[in-house]
Amino acid sequence: ILLYGDLPKNKENIIYLANHRSTVDWIVADILAMRQNAVGHVRYVLKDRLKWLPLYGYYFSQHGGIYVKRSAKFNEGKMRDTLQSYVSAGTPMYLVIFPEGTRYNPKVLSASQAFAAQRGLPVLKYVLTPRIKATYVAFDSMKNYIDAIYDVTVVYEGTDKEFLCRNCPKIHIHIDRIDRKDIPEEQDSMKRWLHQRFEKKDKLLMEFYESPDPERRNKFPGKSVDSKLSLRKTLPSVLFLSGLTAGLLMTEAGRKLYVNACVCGTLFGCLWVSVRA
Repeated sequence: ILLYGDLPKNKENIIYLANHRSTVDWIVADILAMRQNAVGHVRYVLKDRLKWLPLYGYYFSQHGGIYVKRSAKFNEGKMRDTLQSYVSAGTPMYLVIFPEGTRYNPKVLSASQAFAAQRGLPVLKYVLTPRIKATYVAFDSMKNYIDAIYDVTVVYEGTDKEFLCRNCPKIHIHIDRIDRKDIPEEQDSMKRWLHQRFEKKDKLLMEFYESPDPERRNKFPGKSVDSKLSLRKTLPSVLFLSGLTAGLLMTEAGRKLYVNACVCGTLFGCLWVSVRA
């Protein structure tokens, strides 16, 4: 895991904005938060249909996740109320938003480029045209509470698929920390600012993939830090989860409990999120 740019050290209340390449990009947010001892502070803005994921949909809802619908169905008032309740309660905030709204892929890219061209926006190659609503509502609701926005650009070297495989030996993560006072507050100004941030991402990714200089290809500009976690931070969780899972699966009663927990937990979770919707 190679980090570039503004390397975060201290815990802060932040909004995390990133490009969306993979179904496991949310894990990268956890990777950075863990390096700030803030993994328990992470909350996600998620597509509404993800609330039906078995177990995870309920978990993210209970851990401060905010499910949103796109375009005209976007419920701004509900998102504001949720965020302002966190601010009032003094909830630590590491709010993860993917402004593209969906994962990057060639089919979606062509539609995004056509949309940008029709509206006179920059036509991007390695990222999609960002959507402003969730980012604006999040910042406007918490502008006096957060410390900064982290503008994060992620590349999985060697593959455009998941990094949980041998085809991706390195994850490159570029971080720009933008102080709260440097972020425009008015919606149209923020929209232009967000488009400029994604233009910068596109240039970073173009340099990464296409630089004519082999020495500059497959890396971001500037010095990188090979960021590793000690066994002290990771081994206890691995041993606990592995031991718990093995203990359940090694006996017939444990296996029944495991299956029943998954089935009943999924049904309960779906019922819970549908009631709260």
